[in-house]
Formats: sequence, structure tokens, C-alpha cells
Amino acid sequence: MEAFGKTADGEEIVRITICGGGLTANIINWGAVVQDLRLNGHAAPLVLGFETFEDYPARSPYFGAIAGRFANRIANGSFSIDGESFQTDTNFLGKHTLHGGDKGIGKRTWQVVDTGKDFVTLNLLDGAGMMGFPANLDIQCTYRLAPPGRLIVTLDASCDAPTLCSLAHHSYFNLDDGGVGDILDHRLMIDAGAYLPANEELIPTGVVQPVAESDFDFRHARPIRQEVSGLQRLYDHNFCLSAERRALCRSAWVQGAVSGVEMEMWTTEPGVQFYAGGGISDLTGGLDGLTYSAHSGFCLEAQIWPDAPNRRYFPDPVLRPGQQYKQVTEYRFRQAADEFSGL
Repeated sequence: MEAFGKTADGEEIVRITICGGGLTANIINWGAVVQDLRLNGHAAPLVLGFETFEDYPARSPYFGAIAGRFANRIANGSFSIDGESFQTDTNFLGKHTLHGGDKGIGKRTWQVVDTGKDFVTLNLLDGAGMMGFPANLDIQCTYRLAPPGRLIVTLDASCDAPTLCSLAHHSYFNLDDGGVGDILDHRLMIDAGAYLPANEELIPTGVVQPVAESDFDFRHARPIRQEVSGLQRLYDHNFCLSAERRALCRSAWVQGAVSGVEMEMWTTEPGVQFYAGGGISDLTGGLDGLTYSAHSGFCLEAQIWPDAPNRRYFPDPVLRPGQQYKQVTEYRFRQAADEFSGL
């Protein structure tokens, strides 16, 4: 553990290095961020991040953070629970709530409660009324590295009154060169038969659309690159894995176009947001001195479906006293191999 900086309010930010399973990760307690992640035998970082702390609160697009208390978007920042209406911070386009608001849990200082050679556990009490959300939400995040090549993200939460709870890990991955080039020629598979179309403000329309015969069909591995009228297709959509939380299942597979490095995503969550990083723009100060640009990295964010509080037929995002929220998501890395058949 080492000092990594201070917030504008004087809070100490630390960086913890953990190693295991052929991986090395740096975790900072601001936003519970994975700041760096490396695979033995592959020189470049697997994730996008900043070298210095000051860049995170100033301009990070949630690099490596835990997003919440409701990950993704809530239309108009409004919802109701048991007939009571709530208004949350409208930090997206001045109209909608994104990742819990301007001071969501991915932009706050967590407490380090336990650490070892291959794991770290952080805690945050998200107070009642913070960003407009009801109830106190006690959140715990554990990052663990385990063989073979697994980054295991475990998220637990409990509350003292009914509230929303949908958390997501928000790393941007690049399996080739750490962000020198784009990820559009990475091959991607998502085990989902449907996705959520979104309007021009990236709010789901409410339709659960089959992926068949569309640019959103990743049921068989193919390049992310998909041009429409000469422009890359915007991918920032939820893919529907299931109707509710389930046992840990493989949900996605990705392979670097040049390196051959592979990543599997396994999760308990009913949805995964695939974001191809089109909004990244000239972010200097990246790992290894890189400058990141559009499509330097992609995200696979395990979550409950966006705008679920306003769609009764979406998975239920309400957590109640006596219930325990528990998400497990694993990112499994390996050098080029031939053991992934049928992809």
C-alpha cells in the first residue's frame, strides 16, 4: 500500500498492489478503481487508466470504477418505490441520472478494510439522500486475483429501507497494446439473444429486441468493427442475459486482434452493457504515457438492465431490508490458446 494522492477535501488516497494467478493489479480507494492490470507475459496493460490521481476526479470516464448505486441510466432521474416518488441527480445531459449521479459511488473515497497478497476489500456507506436515493446502503467490494488469470469482483450490499441497488465494474479493456490502437478488430462474443434499443439520449425505448439479423448479434464471435454509412456503429447498449440474477455463467468472450490474448467474462448479473469506447477523446496521461482516443478500450459492465426502476418487466432493481445484494463477476485472461472451441 502506498500514498497515491489527496482529494480536494484532503482525503488520503492510497494504491494497493495485489498479485496472483498470473495477474498483477493496482487498486485505488477512490471509486474502488482498478488503476492498472497486467498479465504475465503480456507487456501492455489490459485496462485503461491514469498514471496520477489528479486525473481521475478531473476527467476519468469511470476508468476501472465501481458504478452505482444504480449503474447506467435512469430516465429523467425519477422513479418510485412502493408508491413513493424519488428524484435523483440528473448528471447526464442535464436530464437523466448516470451511474448514480455526479457524486455516485464511483467518484467517492472508499475505506480499505482488509488486504492480502492477492486481494483487497473496500467499503463505502452511501448515506440516505445521497444523490437523491433513499436509505443507507452499505457496500463492500472485494477484488481477488486467482488462477488461472482471474480477476474476481465480488460486490455485496445491504440497506435499512427499500432502495435501488445495481452496481457495475467499469474497466475499459484493450487486449492488444493497452490503448495505442483501437479495439475495433478485437473479436467479441456475447451470449445474449436480445438487447435493449435506446433513443438518441441512450435511454432504453422499453423494447426487448432480438439480436438476430442485426448489427447487435454477437452470439458468434466477430470483430467489433461494424460500419454504417462509413461510420462505426455506436455500441453502448445493454445485452439481456437473463430475466433475473442467476448462478455464475460465462456471458462474453473477447480476443485481441494482434496479441491473441483472450478474456472471458462470467457473471451472476442479468445484463451486460457493451460500450465500445466511442466517446473517449484525447485523454492524455494514460498508463505507460499513452494518450487515449475513440475506441482505445471497450467495457463489459455486468448490471441490472438500465432504467429498470421505470420498467416493471425488466429485472427488479429494488433492494429491501433483510435482503443481501451479491454480485460476482469474473474476468478471466489467458495468452493465445486453442481451448475455446465453437467460438
